[in-house]
Amino acid sequence: MKYSNPQLVDHLASANALGTLTQGARRRFERLRRDRPDVELAASRWEERLGRLAQPVPAREAPARVWRAIEARTRPAPEPRSGRVAGRGWLLPAGFSLAGLATGLVAMFALLAVAPTLFMSAEQLAMRSGEKLPPSYVGLLTDSQGEGKLLVSSLRHGRTMTIKVIGPVTPPASGKLVLWAVPPEGPAFMLGVAPTSGSATSQLPDSSEKLLSKVRKLVVTAETSDRPAVPGTVLYSGNCAKLW
Repeated sequence: MKYSNPQLVDHLASANALGTLTQGARRRFERLRRDRPDVELAASRWEERLGRLAQPVPAREAPARVWRAIEARTRPAPEPRSGRVAGRGWLLPAGFSLAGLATGLVAMFALLAVAPTLFMSAEQLAMRSGEKLPPSYVGLLTDSQGEGKLLVSSLRHGRTMTIKVIGPVTPPASGKLVLWAVPPEGPAFMLGVAPTSGSATSQLPDSSEKLLSKVRKLVVTAETSDRPAVPGTVLYSGNCAKLW
């Protein structure tokens, strides 16, 4: 199986999020996920998309005209008197009512509002919001023993960066963990605060393309100052890769 195929990786990531992978396939995918930042990124995106379905949706009262329309269409109708009315029945499958159609449409629009990615591709959704997918900057940061600790990702033309903890991270005795970009030339600059568990999203001062196009390395340090000028002792480090 060619795990280098992006379409295959995306298919496996979606099946894993849905829980449809077999036990053996799930174990192989989890191993691949630990070793490959692009697989971890695809899996995280699918988990975020489908996780929205588990979020509570506020109750909404349907307008009175909707209930009147449903009532009017579900009452027993008189025998058709013209060919136009009589022909209406063959347009709908047997047992299919207009009430069912109305209910289905309401449910579809509600689901579209909660989870638009089920009806649109990630690329279409990103273009709708003004960003582009799937090109991204991604970095896998490890400790001195090579153990994966943090996964950093940002859309190529996006202005936010997500930092996800993928291995045990010890909180600093004081201060916070800070993520830095280290360009080949010039000083390192801050990208955001790194979490010690779960994930965090930080706002970038500019698009990732402008900030990271020449960056090849990312590091995490422990800082006590709110606005450190230079990075301190490096705790985790990794390459900044382009996924396109």
